[in-house]
Amino acid sequence: MAIRQGRPSRISMNDLDHGSLEGVRLVTWRRAVLVVPAVVIVAAALAGCVQNPGKSTPSVVPTPKAGASGSPIPVYIADGTAKQNLPYFKLVGHSLLDNNPTANAQGKTIVDWFVNHGFEKTNMEVTPDKTSIGLAAWNIEFSVKMGTSCLIGQAGNTGFQSTVQPILATGKCLIGTTRTINW
Repeated sequence: MAIRQGRPSRISMNDLDHGSLEGVRLVTWRRAVLVVPAVVIVAAALAGCVQNPGKSTPSVVPTPKAGASGSPIPVYIADGTAKQNLPYFKLVGHSLLDNNPTANAQGKTIVDWFVNHGFEKTNMEVTPDKTSIGLAAWNIEFSVKMGTSCLIGQAGNTGFQSTVQPILATGKCLIGTTRTINW
């Protein structure tokens, strides 16, 4: 049997006639080394296609909306605390900002939305929606003072978040520059 570059050449009938099975075993072994892993990979891939009738497949469950699970829909409590009104503040904020991505950079739109849903404009603060060089702000903070606490919201590139915090020593809810709400 002829050997080229460390590999056996094709086995001829001549090799078999002379009883040389060494080359046949080598070629068979090499084919087995290649075929067995290929069969295992194909079997594993196909196993994922077979549905096990003993198990149920998960289904997509829609995200519950307020009140969908039997819990009451939050409402504005005019004489309530910031903590009592946080669920309503979150509902109002998400209803605007989750459905209107351009509102994230519009302080006036945000303030007007909350005023239209019961919050007092005179108790609100909002940060500028433009940077000092006239670009759109990435995030806008806004607040509503309620008693000794503040409802604080943030809208922008991080989505909508809200919290309740105590009033600052300055008597305000937000730190830094705020925009005059004069509309």
